[in-house]
Amino acid sequence: MIIDIHGHYTTAPKALETWRNRQIAALGNPTDAPRPSELQISDDELRESIETNQLRLMRERGLDLTVFSPRASFMAHHIGDFNVSSTWAAICNELCYRVSQLFPANFVPAAMLPQSPGVDVATCIPELVKCVEQYGNVAINLNPDPSGGHWTSPPLSDRYWYPIYEKMVEYDIPAMVHVSTSCNACFHTTGAHYLNADTTAFMQCLTSDLFRDFPTLRFVIPHGGGAVPYHWGRFRGLAQEMKKPLLEEHLLKNIFFDTCVYHQPGIDLLTKVIPVDNILFASEMIGAVRGIDPQTGHYFDDTKRYVEAAEMNPQQRDKIYEGNARRVYPRLDAALKAQGR
Repeated sequence: MIIDIHGHYTTAPKALETWRNRQIAALGNPTDAPRPSELQISDDELRESIETNQLRLMRERGLDLTVFSPRASFMAHHIGDFNVSSTWAAICNELCYRVSQLFPANFVPAAMLPQSPGVDVATCIPELVKCVEQYGNVAINLNPDPSGGHWTSPPLSDRYWYPIYEKMVEYDIPAMVHVSTSCNACFHTTGAHYLNADTTAFMQCLTSDLFRDFPTLRFVIPHGGGAVPYHWGRFRGLAQEMKKPLLEEHLLKNIFFDTCVYHQPGIDLLTKVIPVDNILFASEMIGAVRGIDPQTGHYFDDTKRYVEAAEMNPQQRDKIYEGNARRVYPRLDAALKAQGR
């Protein structure tokens, strides 16, 4: 089985964006805000949006299952207040759940949280609980910078985040550390802000002793870890200067990386530098990079091709495709076993 642990609902019916635009337009006058019940999307519309997009590509590329969460750039936690984010998160999470119910063999949901800058993250707990207990979500997306590129929140090692971590440990779910839209003109959303955040999250963990407090906490750092594999020697050296344990002991029992790296040399580097037990297959298909690479004639985000071509044995490849996902996402493993898979 090939499990893609990084998928977003980037192809949701247009009605979702229309509703969101109405919500944003009403920020100065909440009485004009649309009610959630005004968003009407039928099962047939959901099916069409998936069958002609993600599911079609999954079948073409030989992928079996996607961990499916709301569109990352649409999370936009910096817009409005907590009530705005709470309503928006609930709507987006419900749509991903409905997709998982329509295609139970192909999609399993992961939740966005109703984060809001400067607001206690404990306010996110009810949505997290609902998504795990009612929707069967197997993970969450955690935005380390809900301000949208201005980094006003404490680092991930700060006790500010502990209410989320405590719930993650209780439910035994991982978090993909994933930012949203950048509203800072210095940082392009997908070309800079995402990769900056991946690198920043890793460094925040490196400089702390977070995993002493939460030895079973698990983070997935997407997009191949940003700059992390490329600068592994720098991070090893900094950890040494800080008198931290070796990175294998200090971080790699808790931090994992995906394969959303869109060229062969990048995947080759990732698989040579990072231990295979810490790499999970992902593509983020129909995401930030949707075109065809003129050098290969294939889609940039067809990451299975890169993994197939990387120098490793079949057992290592199986870990990346399936084994590591089942281990890092135990609720996913349980759901698959319940299906006889």
